[in-house]
Amino acid sequence: MNSNKITLSIDLFLCCIFLPLIIALVPVEKWIVKYPSFAITLICFLYGVYFFIRYMNMPQMILQKKYFKFICCIVALVFVAFLMSKFPYPKYIAPIGDRHPNFHEHLRAQTVWFMFLVVSGYSLSISLLLELFRQILVKKEFEAQKKQAELALYKAQINPHFFFNTMNTLYGLVISKSDKAESAFIKFTDLVKYSYSQIKADRIALRDELDYIMNYIELQRLRLNNHTTVNYHTVIDDDSMLVHPMLMITFVENAFKYGTSSNRDCAIDISVTLKDGILAFQCINDIMTHKDERNNNSIGLKNTRSRLDLIYPGKYNLSVRGENGKYNVQLEIRLI
Repeated sequence: MNSNKITLSIDLFLCCIFLPLIIALVPVEKWIVKYPSFAITLICFLYGVYFFIRYMNMPQMILQKKYFKFICCIVALVFVAFLMSKFPYPKYIAPIGDRHPNFHEHLRAQTVWFMFLVVSGYSLSISLLLELFRQILVKKEFEAQKKQAELALYKAQINPHFFFNTMNTLYGLVISKSDKAESAFIKFTDLVKYSYSQIKADRIALRDELDYIMNYIELQRLRLNNHTTVNYHTVIDDDSMLVHPMLMITFVENAFKYGTSSNRDCAIDISVTLKDGILAFQCINDIMTHKDERNNNSIGLKNTRSRLDLIYPGKYNLSVRGENGKYNVQLEIRLI
């Protein structure tokens, strides 16, 4: 329910339920018979107080430090209420033994002030709550826009990272005149199509993301020799589960960039499982190339951590360890 519907609901509640109940506390039916002009004016006055406070949005004046305007509004309301309490009544002749002749006038004046305070207090409280609610919505909208802008920036950083790594692979195949170059370019084209079509989406089916990872692995295998063993294993109970795109590919790219060798035996083990809404990704590779980038401050890893913080706050665990000649990445995301 948006703020306009909430405001309308509150106004209807006051007009149709709250104010009639307040008015029913006094002998308004007798006043309508004996003092119709006073009774009608009083009802109009109470509705006017409510909508004046709501229209002027007096709590916003305080938040914006418009104290003079706020005081002027309060003084105007009190002055009108004072005039209402002095409303001229027909001359009342008390029967013998009845109370003081002015008793009923005093009672009506007290009733005016009581109802004025109740309605104005209610109106100010509602206006304050709606103003706080509006500011919360504005803040959330601002944070959402900021989040989208940051995600757009992170996504923009992914493509250059991917293209740089992959073009190195294609360049190596071309200069070596490998017969795998044509097949590699075809796979590369498929990856580029996916990159531009799916990265713009907020979420995609898990099967599409896994196909993308598989195509990337197959592309990398074209440049590798028998010294590098690549194992890719998936166990998925629902491949239609929606995930945010390209969260795992950074770790796969780094595994092939730093965990392969053309003259030493090495292995890359990649596994993805999904069970009961928990996505678990693991990538283990031998450390074949030592770079300063291979730490928690690398651009690719920082990018991924930032995206995870924005997309799955409090719903993921990421562990990155490099020990005993192995680089181990474990990522777990609660998707539901």
